[in-house]
Amino acid sequence: MADIITPDSEHRGLVARLPERLRDFALLARFDRPIGWWLLFWPCLWGLFLAGGGWQWQLALWLWLGSVAMRGAGCVYNDIVDADLDRQVARTASRPVASGRVSGKAAWAWLLVLCLIGLVVLLQLRWEAQLVALGSLALVAAYPFMKRITWWPQAWLGLVFTWGAPVGWVAVRSDHLPVLGALYVGAMFWCIGYDTIYALQDREDDAIVGIRSSALRLGTRVREGVFAFYGIALASWATAFWLLRPDWIGLLALLPVAIHLLWQAATLNPADPANPLIRFRSNRYAGLLLAAACWVVGNA
Repeated sequence: MADIITPDSEHRGLVARLPERLRDFALLARFDRPIGWWLLFWPCLWGLFLAGGGWQWQLALWLWLGSVAMRGAGCVYNDIVDADLDRQVARTASRPVASGRVSGKAAWAWLLVLCLIGLVVLLQLRWEAQLVALGSLALVAAYPFMKRITWWPQAWLGLVFTWGAPVGWVAVRSDHLPVLGALYVGAMFWCIGYDTIYALQDREDDAIVGIRSSALRLGTRVREGVFAFYGIALASWATAFWLLRPDWIGLLALLPVAIHLLWQAATLNPADPANPLIRFRSNRYAGLLLAAACWVVGNA
């Protein structure tokens, strides 16, 4: 099994061209895996677009930079906390901290640098959005421990990884909070769905080590669970659109992302090691499709 598992850290693209020492820090922040910051960035853009912010390209770029930096910081923190567990899982054993290539002190220093970049981004937002962004810190700090105490760490990740939706919304406006609430709930269940798919890669190792996940909890009903998570996400997004713009044209904008998520769930094959990773990574396109829908509804 180990020879067909995609390792968590890979030498790809520009990262592969870096000197070995710098490469380890880039891998620690997952700069070789842009899917993570895409998944963090899209909810920011959803909030910005649905709030009627239009194409504020400077704000969008700041949110993108914040997504890259804070996703990297989250990965570094997670690797520091989980180093002992990572060494026991085939996919994560080669991570820089788990493998010993980066010391704990160096990892903490790198975490501080990334957080300082995040602080620079934070200061570009209006004060209401700053407060919302800071509200995620406790959730982020607690996340690595959730896999030890609950079968649903994916639900906690849903709270954390889609926090950009309220940040993007409040960066533009502070009213129509039911719309924001429905958008955020949808984003949370979208995250639970795609991270359940992602967790399928580690089910065997997780069961041995004692790590809990929704993929293990659902057992043979993972596909049904993903259908349910994505169904709740779509219903929540439809509610947000309807509350903001009560006509069927707005709901039609959801069709492309609905078709994409249906494809993910319908073609998911937990028995094929390559299948879940492909469907997980395809969520960069799901995020783009929903961003387009939010643009249509929020800026019509």
